[in-house]
Amino acid sequence: MNDSNKNYIRNLYAKFEKETFIKEMELYAAEHRVPIIETDGVELLKQLVRLHRPKHILEIGTAIGYSTIQMALANKQTHITSVELDETRYLEANQNVNKANLSDRIQLILDDANEYLNNIKENEFDFVFIDAAKGQYINYVKKISPFLRSGSLLVIDNVLFKGYVSKEVQDDRKRLVKLGEKIDRFNHWLIEHPEYDTTIMETGDGVAIALKR
Repeated sequence: MNDSNKNYIRNLYAKFEKETFIKEMELYAAEHRVPIIETDGVELLKQLVRLHRPKHILEIGTAIGYSTIQMALANKQTHITSVELDETRYLEANQNVNKANLSDRIQLILDDANEYLNNIKENEFDFVFIDAAKGQYINYVKKISPFLRSGSLLVIDNVLFKGYVSKEVQDDRKRLVKLGEKIDRFNHWLIEHPEYDTTIMETGDGVAIALKR
């Protein structure tokens, strides 16, 4: 067997192993009720990473590292810093990142995102993915915006929140209704923000894409 054929087979097996690992993470998340980005949402996210080709991504909300790993696989040149508040999820994400052999490009941080954002540096990140405490979305964007240069991209998940934002869901659970109203205020605030050109897509559970002017 020549070297070309050997490389082809190695790449084929490597791709299969990655796809199997991703599927295992999806099954684990479903079984243990870990909130991860929906399938079509993560496909959009990966495409944005491919197109934008960021050097350094900041992710707020790691969970088990599902979207973190997906973004790293979408662009082999990017580095990712991901912040997670829950220690159990942080440890699970560490295991998954190591299993995916991506620890050289992914740095996981156990911290409150609001605290972490108090210490970031200007131009440190050129792509930000937010999938964390929905009631804190405005605070996250306010804190990071002064440090993003023109052309940086913000991607925020769950901005339609399973129909609670549009009030299509008939539900009297006050906490969810109030959270839906809070996300709705965030959406309007972001769309009207003078520093961003923003689009909200119905993909997944709603994804906001904001380009820094």
